[in-house]
Amino acid sequence: MSEKKGKRGLGRGLSALMADVGSPGAAEDPSAGVRGTQTLAIDRIQPNPSQPRKRFDSEALADLAVSIRAKGVLQPLIVRPADDGMFEIVAGERRWRAAQMAQIHEVPVIVGAFDDVEVLEIAIIENIQRSDLSPLEEAEGFRQLIDRFNHTQEKLATALGKSRSHIANTLRLLSLPADVQDMLRNGQLTAGHARALITAANPSELARQIVERSLTVREAEALARTGDSAKRRPRRRTSSAYDNEKDADTKALEQDLSANLRMSVVIDHRPSEGGGQVIIRYKTLDDLDQLCQILSQVR
Repeated sequence: MSEKKGKRGLGRGLSALMADVGSPGAAEDPSAGVRGTQTLAIDRIQPNPSQPRKRFDSEALADLAVSIRAKGVLQPLIVRPADDGMFEIVAGERRWRAAQMAQIHEVPVIVGAFDDVEVLEIAIIENIQRSDLSPLEEAEGFRQLIDRFNHTQEKLATALGKSRSHIANTLRLLSLPADVQDMLRNGQLTAGHARALITAANPSELARQIVERSLTVREAEALARTGDSAKRRPRRRTSSAYDNEKDADTKALEQDLSANLRMSVVIDHRPSEGGGQVIIRYKTLDDLDQLCQILSQVR
């Protein structure tokens, strides 16, 4: 029985890509629609207009160009046929740009018959596997793979060689307000700082304090606990001392819900009463509408 397309692993395109990059001299495999390594004039290759990575570090490109000038392009680009005898990059745009800077006229390529969905999927995964990707770029890549291709966190962890907790923790960064994400994007905050703010009621205010006071991650975590406690603590104290501290399972559940809903979720569980409340904070009416749709589908 064939599975629905939405449930396909990480796709034939990715499998073909990994197989060919691992064996650049592999023979042509007609069933996979992929040919062995060949060379192409660099002016016959064009970038993918849907490439999710929009920024390329100029200094890193210059360093790669020096290496290419000395040793050539060691790893073939993955391309697919385009119009007018041109070829479109599926994976390897960074190498193509650096080769141009090094004034290399031909580069090794593997030509594959990838469709638009596979091209996008491969481009996202290639970007995620780059070591210089920022935490937010990585989170956005994970989110695209989950939303566009119905991949689960477990599947991504297996395919990308990362732990599920790393993927879950990275995705949680997308639940932060835009101004906090900007601080993370421009390097004012680290991913550790940002993760400390995910379940805070006032992350923007706390983020500004962290930057102004140049706090360490541990200091930021302490600030998130103490600076946010007045807004979170119930007016009426219960008789149980355990109500003042959340256990690890509750915190993990908060983080998972925040990542999946892409909204701030707070679980106020009171062991002495056997119950509590779940608080979901939305930023826009669109978020509220999305939440209502999700809840209406629960049976």
